[in-house]
Amino acid sequence: MDKEIRKQIDQAVEQFREMLAEQYVRNERMAAGEEAGAAAGKMKTIIGLAPGDGIGPVIMDETKDVLEKLLADEIAEGKVELREITGFTLEERLAAGETVPENVLAQMEACDVILKGPTTTPNAAMGGKNLESANVFLRKKFDLFANVRPVKLPAEGIDWTFYRENTEGEYALGSRGIRLGSGAGEGLSVDFKVTTSEGTRRIAKAAFDFARANGKKRVSIVTKANIMKKTDGDFQSICLDVAKDYPEIETDTWFVDIMAANLVNKDIRSSFEVFVLPNLYGDIITDEAAQIQGGVGTAGSANIGTGMAMFEAIHGSALRMVADGIAHLANPASLMTAAVMMLRHIGLADKAAVLEAAVKKADEMLGAEMTGFQGGKTCREFADIVRSNI
Repeated sequence: MDKEIRKQIDQAVEQFREMLAEQYVRNERMAAGEEAGAAAGKMKTIIGLAPGDGIGPVIMDETKDVLEKLLADEIAEGKVELREITGFTLEERLAAGETVPENVLAQMEACDVILKGPTTTPNAAMGGKNLESANVFLRKKFDLFANVRPVKLPAEGIDWTFYRENTEGEYALGSRGIRLGSGAGEGLSVDFKVTTSEGTRRIAKAAFDFARANGKKRVSIVTKANIMKKTDGDFQSICLDVAKDYPEIETDTWFVDIMAANLVNKDIRSSFEVFVLPNLYGDIITDEAAQIQGGVGTAGSANIGTGMAMFEAIHGSALRMVADGIAHLANPASLMTAAVMMLRHIGLADKAAVLEAAVKKADEMLGAEMTGFQGGKTCREFADIVRSNI
């Protein structure tokens, strides 16, 4: 082992020491209940609209128009404000060399909830700084620990709700891995995964609380605890410990590879109800579930913390569609479904029900024709049907 590699190992050990200390302090802070609380008694709810990249502005424009019609009375009475967040584009983030520029973050912090379009994660091939994922950054910044994704397919008896831990796992330190050697393709690379007791306990409690409040009888814990014996092993054990406080709910454990197979097994999949998963597995499994529902373009997502909440489309920014000049063919169903979840979160359940029914109607009429290719139906046509049913 040469001198340079030894030096890199020493630097890596020190970096790992700092990360361990940082994550331990974070766990202590959660245990002490030092997370920010939600604002109470506000006369007006400010909804921040962050269009994002690629097809984001296209689907956000139509969703904003729908919300303006749906919430016309609340907006006129000063109870709700739709506020556009500017400067959150790929080009502006690359120019600033920041995952989320300070001026953008300040705009977000002034809002009560955020409705967000898809964002592109820059990489070195784009000729700029290799920035962290904006989604990951915002989830950590606002401590949006619970990623909640519902998937429904009534014709097949599917009514699933996924609780994905949102701030830990592989994604928490995904941009801080270590490489030993001269560069990519040379030597050794190591990334890190983190599981904290408090972070796991709160996502488990959120899942079981939801199950109890909504009359669900089964919660399934999904890990790879047979291989990842410390991180996933702890996640599974802590979830099972939390389950003891919910004796009326059936609790079972599954490995993520088997659960991936279960979701496409029509003989058993309708028996599942609520799932709780670590970050990476939750990301993968919920995309599979959305595809079963009709595609990632049909599913919305909630990111909920103790103070802030962010709602978003779960699909990507589809830069290809922009490059091909067909961004106007993007399906807005995912973002509109996220808006439904947002409305329920801020206490407008009646408005949420109206929008949900309108989106369902549009999907029934145009779903198969929302292809994203030439000849398919447009974002505007989908939104027109939604508007006409409000």
